[in-house]
Amino acid sequence: MARGLKTNDVIDRRTRLILLVLATAACVGLMPLGAIGALFSPLIFDARGNLFNPLAWMGFLLMVGFWIVCIVSPFVAWVLWRRGREPVAWGVMSAPLVWGLATVTVLQFVPG
Repeated sequence: MARGLKTNDVIDRRTRLILLVLATAACVGLMPLGAIGALFSPLIFDARGNLFNPLAWMGFLLMVGFWIVCIVSPFVAWVLWRRGREPVAWGVMSAPLVWGLATVTVLQFVPG
């Protein structure tokens, strides 16, 4: 049987460490944008009827939660990295990207 190629076989540990540092820097860079979005998130309810629109509420919660995810995700990823659970750490580190894409997608469908 052929053995599957793991990520650890392709990229050495030092390179993965540098990539994790860069991903953390990207999260730190997105934190101010997330904080500004959280401050302006109540404006989503300015349009008529948005107070009872479930997509508006989902967009509001996603906007408020984005900067929280940008703060928590690198911390949890580094803890998992130190404990040797690297694949899970990379999954956690991708959470701000997924959260941001979900936010942008939902906000496209909110009338206003």
